[in-house]
Amino acid sequence: AIGGIIVAAPGTAAAFAANALSSVGLIIVLARWKPDLPASTLPRETLGAAMGAGLRYVAMSPNIGKVLVRGAAFGFSAGAVLALLPLVARDVVKGDALTYGIMLGAFGIGAVGGALISVRLRQILSSETMVRMAFAGFALCAFNAAVSDQAWQTSLGLLIGGACWVVALAHFNVTVQMSTPRWVVGRVLSVYQTATFGGIALGSWIWGVVADAQGAEFALTAAAVTMLAGGAIGLLLPLPQQAVLNLDPLNRFKEPHLALDLKLRSGPIAIMIEYIIREEDVPEFLATMAERGRIRRRDGARNWTLARDLENPAIWIEHYHTPT
Repeated sequence: AIGGIIVAAPGTAAAFAANALSSVGLIIVLARWKPDLPASTLPRETLGAAMGAGLRYVAMSPNIGKVLVRGAAFGFSAGAVLALLPLVARDVVKGDALTYGIMLGAFGIGAVGGALISVRLRQILSSETMVRMAFAGFALCAFNAAVSDQAWQTSLGLLIGGACWVVALAHFNVTVQMSTPRWVVGRVLSVYQTATFGGIALGSWIWGVVADAQGAEFALTAAAVTMLAGGAIGLLLPLPQQAVLNLDPLNRFKEPHLALDLKLRSGPIAIMIEYIIREEDVPEFLATMAERGRIRRRDGARNWTLARDLENPAIWIEHYHTPT
């Protein structure tokens, strides 16, 4: 909002200068910040192994995959409004740089409003309902920008769009963090941001090409239809309901006395667990172990298998390798 006001008054150069100066305070705070980090008992991962673990975790986490798809779809379609806003200001409402600054400020004010109400919305609405409303609201914003020839009317629509922008992206971000354990949350967030902002970048280019060929009004209308389709994706890939989960490791493992002098990087280590299962419990056990196998592989297990003892069918053996 402040950036739009600066663009509207002093000009674009002043907006970039103010943006640069606004980073000084943050740099000072980060330089002086001395967080208390918990001591780690694990060795440092190599860069390649750490990236591989993050990508594997994302690939084998269905809920996070849903967020990535929805975030990319939102970024691809919603990016049209901000990308084409200069054309709207110049060609659709016949304005100038001041008009653009006012409309950009309206979008920013809406974003501030969205941040203020997002917590309350999470208390009364489900995750999927919030995201669908954000898609629909942004579609209304884009369509209004396409058909309106009045700056005030377009600005009103941008208020809605700004609120929906923050509500959707903040909700995606929170969902990823709440669905991921601390040891890998930074890597998963980086994948989410790559998907979402990659969608914004791709959408900005695609809608710019469409606007160049067919006009900004046509591109914004097409983007609005795409946003509605993005909201409908929720029928196939609904977002998980947010819940406060403790995903930290239990740390119940007690290191046994070993004859070999194993180091932190010794491995791979073979793990074998025996289960005694009654015959009537076998179907439920197999369903549970199928999910357990996915979680084991997601967390780094290799060569995971589940076998049944042929001599004593009540015994089931889970076997897998861990890298270290």
